[in-house]
Amino acid sequence: MEHLIVRGQQLAERWQGALSGWVLLLARLWVAQAFFRSGWLKLNAWDSTLYLFEFEYQVPLLPWQWAAYMGTATELLIPVLVLLGLLTRPAALLLFGFNIIAVISYPTLWPSGFFDHQLWGWMLLTLLVWGAGPFSLDRWLTRHR
Repeated sequence: MEHLIVRGQQLAERWQGALSGWVLLLARLWVAQAFFRSGWLKLNAWDSTLYLFEFEYQVPLLPWQWAAYMGTATELLIPVLVLLGLLTRPAALLLFGFNIIAVISYPTLWPSGFFDHQLWGWMLLTLLVWGAGPFSLDRWLTRHR
């Protein structure tokens, strides 16, 4: 019986190793597309974006114009790093903080979109703790040093 338990444990560890890279890649793809799409929408409807930052969003510590430019740039640039798995941990940390600021700055979001922000937060936290995984430029660069 003990042999079966040990064998089952070994099999589970092997599957975990094989699947974890795919799970981390899925998290990177999911989070990157969500934030990039939001930035793209802001960029393509710039007048609306400026209106929202001036009158709807309540970004702390920044003038609304700066917040609009910085928020849009963050949503367009940082997800590309996450998607590629390049500087993944710092990029995930930036988006994790950005995600928190988005939730704090837009209280109207809570009833309809808070679950999405929680999900993205968990995915970013996962990337922050475990990194990008084997299918990433981070891994490729560390192997080719």
